[in-house]
Amino acid sequence: MIKRDYYLNRLIHNMWNGEIKVITGIRRCGKSVLLFDLFYEYLLSQGVKEEQIIRLELDQRRNYKYRNPIILCDYVDSIVSSRKDKKFYLFIDEVQFTIKVQDEENAGIEVTIYDMLNELKAYKNLDVYVTGSNSKMLSKDIATEFRGRATQIHVYPLSFDEFYAYVGGEKKTALDQYMLYGGMPRILALEDEKDKKSYLSNLYDELYVKDIVERNKLEREDILNAILDFLASQIGSLTNPTNIANALTSMRHELVNNNLVSSYLTHTMDAFLIERARRYDVKGKTYFHYPNKYYYTDLGLRNARLNYRQYDPGHIMENMIYNELLKRGYSVDVGVVTERKNDKRIQREIDFVVNDGDRRIYIQSAYQMDTEQKTETELQSLKLTGDFFKKIVIRMDIPHNFYDNNGFYHCNLIDFLLGTTTLF
Repeated sequence: MIKRDYYLNRLIHNMWNGEIKVITGIRRCGKSVLLFDLFYEYLLSQGVKEEQIIRLELDQRRNYKYRNPIILCDYVDSIVSSRKDKKFYLFIDEVQFTIKVQDEENAGIEVTIYDMLNELKAYKNLDVYVTGSNSKMLSKDIATEFRGRATQIHVYPLSFDEFYAYVGGEKKTALDQYMLYGGMPRILALEDEKDKKSYLSNLYDELYVKDIVERNKLEREDILNAILDFLASQIGSLTNPTNIANALTSMRHELVNNNLVSSYLTHTMDAFLIERARRYDVKGKTYFHYPNKYYYTDLGLRNARLNYRQYDPGHIMENMIYNELLKRGYSVDVGVVTERKNDKRIQREIDFVVNDGDRRIYIQSAYQMDTEQKTETELQSLKLTGDFFKKIVIRMDIPHNFYDNNGFYHCNLIDFLLGTTTLF
């Protein structure tokens, strides 16, 4: 069993807090194992009896009837209300499979799973946990549908720290494997490289793409696939829906509407497959509307999308750092600073502006800095911030960490990923 202590501890911390615990994340990233195995075993170790844990996996045929929220609520009520002296735990897996139904006992009013969960939340002897794989169904609706009484725990694919804790061995070898195959947990059970590649490709096509198409009733699956290919080949590059539409129009010799691209982009983000990093004007303290950067939630899926033909370690490293920062709970933007040169204003980029409450750091991702020109290019934007927040350069080409003459902290990538370096 792969340890997911960070997420397990968050569940434990939020037990009986009066809110619904909503566990979100891309499908197959380990949400169900976290809840139905790791947290379940923890409860048993604390003396909770099996009959006190109600487990409903809505993607299993035996539980299809509970996709009807009224039937689900009645079933839970029949167990919990008759034994108010006992504490119960409700686990619902893949809650996005529930349907809207009419409540015939109340003038045919439409009822959703949110209505039923809010009703169940009122039980003093019931602690509710649900998982979901679609942010349109969950993340965006938590504040309104759950009436502000929900705790969201977002689960990502394995971090390198979790990956390495399982595989062990030489760190650089493990990192090479992680950069190629990513952190979907099932990968660790596969030894043959062909099996790993086949698994990721099938997962992408048969699960994620089909799920996005079916859930959103998309008519142009070919356009969706073209967008995903484009984003996979352009991770770490600035773009916007208009640029993508223009590129697809040129490649496909047909007019592709930028509004269609924008809509499909949103669907990929709703499915947690793609993450968007917005650009932030460091001195102006405002966000730019466009362009943005897009990163893949899992690098293995990104590489599989391109059939492993485009392996760019610099961009992959940048994507990996972005994912790691999100997993640690930070707010992450792409920074923009302006330099005046020869009476011209030149925009320069800081890879990541990382905020934790009122604390901030700047991070530059540099695969290697082997020439003076490369070094100057990477450091120039950090010099232009005009403030005293900590500035970090994460690199692959240094054996140890150090501060340079500018006061910038140079950090080895593996040390950063394994958490041996303190950011703040």
